[in-house]
Amino acid sequence: MPREQATPAATASAGRSPSAASAVDNLADLVRVQATARADDTALIEGVDAGRSCTWAELDDLVERGAAGLASLGLLAGHRVTICLDTGIDFVVAYLATLRAGLVAVPANPRGATGELVRQLADSRSRVVLADAVTVDTVRAAVIGVAEALEGMGGRGGAPTLVVCGLPPAAGELTLEQLLEPGRPRVVTPHDRERLAALLYTSGTSGAPRGAMLTHRALLANLEQVAAIDPPVMRQDDVVLGLLPLFHVYGLNGVLGQVLNQGATIVLVNTFDPVAMLDAVRTLGLTNLPLAPPVLSAWVGQPDLAQKLRGVRLLISGAAPLDQEQIAEFEAAGGLTVQQGYGLTEAAPVVTSTLTRSGGTSPAGSVGGALAGIELDVRDSAGRPNVDDDPGQVWVRGDNLFSGYWPEGEDGPDADGWYATGDIGLLGSQGELVLVDRLRDLVIVSGFNVYPAEVEDVISAVPGVAEAAVIGVQDEQTGEAVVAYVVPTAGTDEAVLLDGIRDRCEAHLARFKWPREVRLVEELPHSANGKVAKGRLRAAARGEDLGLT
Repeated sequence: MPREQATPAATASAGRSPSAASAVDNLADLVRVQATARADDTALIEGVDAGRSCTWAELDDLVERGAAGLASLGLLAGHRVTICLDTGIDFVVAYLATLRAGLVAVPANPRGATGELVRQLADSRSRVVLADAVTVDTVRAAVIGVAEALEGMGGRGGAPTLVVCGLPPAAGELTLEQLLEPGRPRVVTPHDRERLAALLYTSGTSGAPRGAMLTHRALLANLEQVAAIDPPVMRQDDVVLGLLPLFHVYGLNGVLGQVLNQGATIVLVNTFDPVAMLDAVRTLGLTNLPLAPPVLSAWVGQPDLAQKLRGVRLLISGAAPLDQEQIAEFEAAGGLTVQQGYGLTEAAPVVTSTLTRSGGTSPAGSVGGALAGIELDVRDSAGRPNVDDDPGQVWVRGDNLFSGYWPEGEDGPDADGWYATGDIGLLGSQGELVLVDRLRDLVIVSGFNVYPAEVEDVISAVPGVAEAAVIGVQDEQTGEAVVAYVVPTAGTDEAVLLDGIRDRCEAHLARFKWPREVRLVEELPHSANGKVAKGRLRAAARGEDLGLT
C-alpha cells in the first residue's frame, strides 16, 4: 500500500474543535479573532509560578503596538526579523507583531553558539534582532560579526538593529518598551496566504542548516489540518503546557499556533524541572501536554505520577522517536495513553497523528495516519512508488508544505507538489506510517543498508544501557562500518555490559549490522528538541580519522 490519504476518521465532524485559521489570511489575525470572541480570557501565562500573564485583548494590543513599532524603524514588507528570545510572552509578542507588520519572523535558538547566529543573521539578511538577558551577550557578539560575514558571503549591508528585552540598552540599541510605545499609526496588515511568514533554520535532508520558507498558507493549513482531527488535539477550554521551545516548529506552530487557533490558554516555560513541572500540572490545571521524549523519561520514575496527571486530558509526544518500551512504561506509571505524531519543519510541522485513528489508537510502532488534506507515499531510491513491503523514503503532499529553502526556494516540493522528507518508513495495511530511520543516518556496509534505529533498539534492550546512538564511519574494506555510542547506567560493570551488547547483537542482527566498535561515553550530545545530535558524533569520529582529535 504505497500511498495514504486522510481516512474518514481523520475528517469526522463529531467532536471537532472550530478552526479560526480558515477565516484569516495572516496568522497574526488569529489573535484579533480571539480578542473579539473572548477579550478577557487568559491567553498567555509565563512560568510555572504564573508571575506574568495577559488576556487576549491585552495580547492583541501588544501585537498591534509592536507591529507599529517595527514599521517605525523603516522596515518594509518581507524584511526579516530575527527573534533570539527565550520562551515567554516577549517572544510571542515579537513573533506575532512581526507577522502583523507583513515582515518575516526568523526564530533563533536562544542557547545556540555565536557563530551559528552570525551565519543565520547574515544568511537571512535580518534588519532587526531581538535579545533578552539570556541571549544578549551572544547576540551582541553576533551583531559585530555580521558585517564581516556578509562581506565574506559576497553581500552588502550593515549589522541589524538590536532590540533588547528587559534590560538597559547599549549605544545604538533599542528596547522592547520603546518598540511598544503607543500612539503610532496603525499598520496595514497584508492579507496574502502566499506571503512568506517565517524562516525556520533546519538541517533538512542536506545536513547544513538552511532556512525553510514557511508561508502563511503553510502555517494556517497545518492548523486547519490538526483542528480537523477527532478527538480534538486542542480545545478552547484547554490549559496547555508550552514547554517546547518556540524557535522550533513544533513549539511555534504545533503548540502556540494551535493555541491561537483555538483560543486556549498556554503556560510558557523555558526551563524543565521534573518535580516542579509535575506540581505545576496540578496547581495550574494543565489539561493538554505536548511533550518530547526526554520529558517522559524524566517523569516516569516520579512517585504518584498517575495521581499528579489525573487532570490531564491529552498527552502527545513528538519531535523525536519514542520506543514502544518507553511508551508502555510511561502509560503504566502515568495512567495516560501516549499519543504520537510525525512531522518536520518543512511541513509546518504535523503530518501524521495516532489520533487520526478511531478512538485515538494506532498499531504499535506506528506514528499514526495522515492528517486530512495530506497525502503520504513511500518510494524507492529512484523516486518510484514502492511495490513491495520494503522500507522506502517517505514523500508528503499538502498545502502545509514549505516553499523551498531560502532564498531561491530550492529543493522544495516537486512540480506535482510532492516533497521527499529524507525519512525512511513503511505504510501499514490501514495506512499508518511506521518510521524506520533518517535517510542521511543510513549506513551502507558492503552495499547492504543498515538502519541505525534497528541497531539502537537491540542495544537499548541490554540491561545497563541508559541510551544508545549508532552512526556510520568510513571503513577501507566495507565502505562504512557501524559504531555504537552507549551511555551506561550508574554502577554498571563495563566489561559485562560490552559482553551483553555483543551477545545480543549477534543473536538479533545480521552480521553486517554488528557494531565494529562500541564506545562507552558519559553522555550523548542532544539538540534542543531532545534528539541525539548524530552530526556531532559523526564530526568527532571524522576528526579522529583525520588525526584532528
